[in-house]
Amino acid sequence: MNIILFGPPGAGKGTQSKYLVNKLNAFQISTGELLREEINKKSAIGMAIKNDMNNGNFVSDEIVNKLIKNLVFDPQKKDKLIFDGYPRTLSQARNLNLLLETSNQKIDLILFLNVDKETIIKRIEKRKMIEKRHDDESSTILKRYDTYMKTTQPVLNFYSENPNFKEINGSLEIDEITRKIDTFLNV
Repeated sequence: MNIILFGPPGAGKGTQSKYLVNKLNAFQISTGELLREEINKKSAIGMAIKNDMNNGNFVSDEIVNKLIKNLVFDPQKKDKLIFDGYPRTLSQARNLNLLLETSNQKIDLILFLNVDKETIIKRIEKRKMIEKRHDDESSTILKRYDTYMKTTQPVLNFYSENPNFKEINGSLEIDEITRKIDTFLNV
């Protein structure tokens, strides 16, 4: 089962992705984690990624699509992908459709964790106390939220036509969101 999780930064995609990975014996494809790994390598690509993220911008589709392609074509991960934070643009959505079609796969479920800005700010402020991430500064959070909503709306519109698209109130407690997701799994 391949699943896409949408939601602004701090919506709980990572938490729900980890739940789905365990429940479905699947693999989390987190663009955030992939990008942070590149930053930690201190490569030229990593430095470009860090600069974009610190400025509240998205990393180029070209870089992200290359990282995703390797994972989609990994035979151990076939039909066991949980996409957390990808695709974020129409270009990435089209790329993902092409990659999945080429690898004889499909998206089985599309989940949108819809969360308002105030809830996001509270969550990320809590997260800052637990795990220090360079992309969790308040000004960066607000910029990333606004950029996410503006950039991702066309992608949400693109996928909302799909009968497997489900919107969930992401302001709910974690376990309530998990229960809602379970109702859509059919496993």
